[in-house]
Amino acid sequence: MKKNSLLGGLFVGDCWRHEAQQWLNEKGPLDLERGKEYAAHIINAWLGGEPYRFNGNVPNAGLITNLPEAACVEVPVYADRNGLSAVHVGALPPQCAALTNITVASEEMAVEAALTGDRQLAFHAIAYDPLTAAVLSLAEIEKMVKAMFQKNRDHLPQFRS
Repeated sequence: MKKNSLLGGLFVGDCWRHEAQQWLNEKGPLDLERGKEYAAHIINAWLGGEPYRFNGNVPNAGLITNLPEAACVEVPVYADRNGLSAVHVGALPPQCAALTNITVASEEMAVEAALTGDRQLAFHAIAYDPLTAAVLSLAEIEKMVKAMFQKNRDHLPQFRS
């Protein structure tokens, strides 16, 4: 199997195949108990089974009032035979909204940079990321961004100019 030189682990593509083969090779009956993942519960509720409540990622359609419309937000969601219904949350506390709005702005800049090939906007998106800004200087961020573009040049043709 291929090894990941950075982490010393298996590549995801190799790992799941190996685990699936081990599972299929086990002697005795297969365990068909429902796991803890949401999908089976959601599908069951949608098809008329027991309603299911979970926290889900949905576009903000007035659900969190002090975050941008259409930003991806995680809110309580109810699944039942009528489909999925996201719950209105209202306004976040100001300190949470401030940090989240910075993160949303950084993500929007990153998407715009990817769509337009704007290297400077990509740098700004990374520089405004709260975690990156907390641990690296602007000079270190600039060096990191240049290294990332160089390492991934074959996968990011829009940034070649």
